[in-house]
Amino acid sequence: MTHYYYFKSQDLRKYMIKCFTQWEVPQSDAQIAAEVLLSADKRGVDSHGIIRLFSYYGLRLQKGLIDPKSPVSTLRETLTTAALDGGNGLGHPVSYKAMQMVIEKAKDNSVAFATVRNSNHFGIAGYYAMMALPHNMIGICYTNSSPLMAPTHGKKAMLGTNPIAVAVPARGQLPFVLDMATSIVPIGKVQLYQKKLKPIPSGWGIDSDGNPTENPDQVLNGGALMPLGGPENLRGYKGYGLSLMVDIFAGVLAGAGFGEGVLGANSDSPSNVGHFFGALRIDAFRDIFEFKKDMDEMITALKNSPKAAGQERIYIHGEKEFQRAAQAEIEGVPLSDATIATIREGADKLGIPFSLIPIKQGEIQD
Repeated sequence: MTHYYYFKSQDLRKYMIKCFTQWEVPQSDAQIAAEVLLSADKRGVDSHGIIRLFSYYGLRLQKGLIDPKSPVSTLRETLTTAALDGGNGLGHPVSYKAMQMVIEKAKDNSVAFATVRNSNHFGIAGYYAMMALPHNMIGICYTNSSPLMAPTHGKKAMLGTNPIAVAVPARGQLPFVLDMATSIVPIGKVQLYQKKLKPIPSGWGIDSDGNPTENPDQVLNGGALMPLGGPENLRGYKGYGLSLMVDIFAGVLAGAGFGEGVLGANSDSPSNVGHFFGALRIDAFRDIFEFKKDMDEMITALKNSPKAAGQERIYIHGEKEFQRAAQAEIEGVPLSDATIATIREGADKLGIPFSLIPIKQGEIQD
């Protein structure tokens, strides 16, 4: 069980906007960044939420390693494509702009894609993919990150967790939203276990010699995450291949850093993270009503299929997160003791006290 405090979403949003604007981020960009971080916490992806406010964004903004003005520029553009430079600003505003661009282009041209170079961490990839849903489009988002994962048979971190996100609308059912790291878990999950002084599950990571370990300290200090799937006998090379694919689209194609060229939070140089975005208009391929009806049929068939022993429910990707977000709007956004400790530590160092009052507290099963 983990102890949580629950906060009003509007209070957390206002607090994060206050922090970003104090770091000289323009109000409109601060609102986007705060909304993306809040979305992560509401959806239960606490490794990508407010816990990073000070430890990554605030720290690098104050050191001058992220340009608070986020001076985005367009490098190339066609009717269906765009290549943007994020100006070494926050990843959220340029990613929001890029996804808006591909949605607008897809309205006129059925499909559109965009790349971003010279950016930084942008929160959860699913946020941007889901921007396509209200437009009856399929949204796609990739991003690379600093090396945290070892290739199959390797012992050195050479690739990022490099997430993939795809959002697809349905009719009566909730949308399909796949938002996954291509490593077996995001590095934030290991950090959370470290803060809770708990061992990580077997198969998540390796030590500096390439041996599997359940000690989060060994993974975070000289070790590496394993690719999705884990070792080769569990077909971890598939996760390795997916991570490499993302690095090609978001790094090489975008002209951003790739592999060891993407610098991490502890670096004293710009990160040069790259992103890739896409939008596909469904009615360019088939009738939207019929598509959504078939999506409902597919989802319903999966959820109603026979359950394994002891299991009562089959979920579709994104379903739990939508439920958590809806619950968070009613009961408050849950932040763990470890998350609050991290926020307060950063807040005290950077002079923006975290004094929000929770509306309740409670325990949640891990």
